[in-house]
Amino acid sequence: MEKLKRPVYLKPGADDFFKKMHKEVEETVLKNKSLHQYNIIKSLGVLSLYFLFYAGILFLGNNTALLYLFYILCGITMIVLFINAFHDAAHGALFKKPKHNDMFTYVLELFGSNRWLWIRRHISLHHAYPNVQDWDVDMKQSDIVRIFPNSPLFNYHKYQHIYMWLIYPLYSLNWLYIRDFKDFFGTKNNYVKRITTIPKVEVYRLFITKALNLFYLLFVPMAVLNQPWYVVLGGWFAMHVCASVVGVVALVSTHVDEHAHFPQADEEGKLSSTWAMHQMIVTKDFSANSGLANFLYGGFTHHVAHHLFPAVGHTYYPYITPIIKRYAEEYGLPYTNYPFYAAVRSHFRMLKNKGVQENIMMTGEI
Repeated sequence: MEKLKRPVYLKPGADDFFKKMHKEVEETVLKNKSLHQYNIIKSLGVLSLYFLFYAGILFLGNNTALLYLFYILCGITMIVLFINAFHDAAHGALFKKPKHNDMFTYVLELFGSNRWLWIRRHISLHHAYPNVQDWDVDMKQSDIVRIFPNSPLFNYHKYQHIYMWLIYPLYSLNWLYIRDFKDFFGTKNNYVKRITTIPKVEVYRLFITKALNLFYLLFVPMAVLNQPWYVVLGGWFAMHVCASVVGVVALVSTHVDEHAHFPQADEEGKLSSTWAMHQMIVTKDFSANSGLANFLYGGFTHHVAHHLFPAVGHTYYPYITPIIKRYAEEYGLPYTNYPFYAAVRSHFRMLKNKGVQENIMMTGEI
C-alpha cells in the first residue's frame, strides 16, 4: 500500500490564540461538572430509547403503521445516539475513565459497523487533517461525488447536485454494506491502510456484527410478526432512509459548503497554517443557537468547538463557542454559523460548482 508523507502544520508562535483560548476554557467552562453528568444521562437515555423503540417493533409491529413508525424512530434514534454518545465516547469525552469510553464505543457495532475502523477514519484522518486531500477520508469517499478541487472531473459530475439528493438518503446503507468492506479489503485509494494495518480479529468482527445487526433488526421481526416479509423489509429500509437524511444534515453542513477551503501542503509536505488555525478555516457551525438542533446533533452544531476541543463532551460546546467567536474576531479568523437549511443549500451549490471545471482563481491555499 502506498505510503504518503504526512502533512505538517506550522508551529504556533508566542502569541498563539489557541494557547490563550484553551487556558480560558479550562479555567471557566470545563469546571462545570454538571454538564459532564448531563452528557452521561442524555447518552444512556437515548440508548434506552433505542431499545424501547425496537421493542415497539416486536410487540406492536403487527400494525403496519406502527411497524413503520417504530422502525423510523429506531433509525432517527440510532443516528442521534451515534452523533452524540458514541461520537463523544470515541473521542474519550463521554466518561472520565478511558476503559468506560472504550466499552461504550461498542455501541457502534450494535448498528452493524466496526468501531475500530470508524475511529481510525474519523480521529486519525478526518480530525488530524480536515479538508486535506488524500488524508480526510470523511470528505473523499468515492468518485460518485466530486468535492476536492484536484479530484478527477467526470462528465456525470455536472449532475451531482441533482443525483446526490437521491444518493444521500442511502448513506447508512452505503456505510454499512459498501464502504466498510471497501476500507477493509479495497486497495484503490485506501486511506486507512496508509496509516495502519488492520488486525485480523477486526475482519472477523466486521462480518459477525453485520450478521447480528441484520438478524435482530430484520430477520427477528420477520419471524415473530404476522407481517409479509416485504412489509418488514420496507420498514427496515425506511429506517435507513430516515437515519441517513438526519445524519447527512450534520455531514454536509460543517466542512463542505460553497465557500469551503481545501488547503494543500507544499512540496515539502508543509501546510500554511497552525493546527488550530486550520480547524477554524475549514470548519463551520450550523444552527448553533437552536436548542433542538444542539440536542439532536451534539458536537456537530458547534463543530468548530468540537474540532478545537475534541476531547471535551458536546454538552460543553454551547458555552465554549462564545469564547471562540471572541477570539476569532480579535485575531481576524473566520467563524461561520448558519441555519441548517442554509448550510444544506450551500452544500448543493458547492456540488454544482465542483461538477464543472473550476476557475483557477477560486482554488489554492489560504
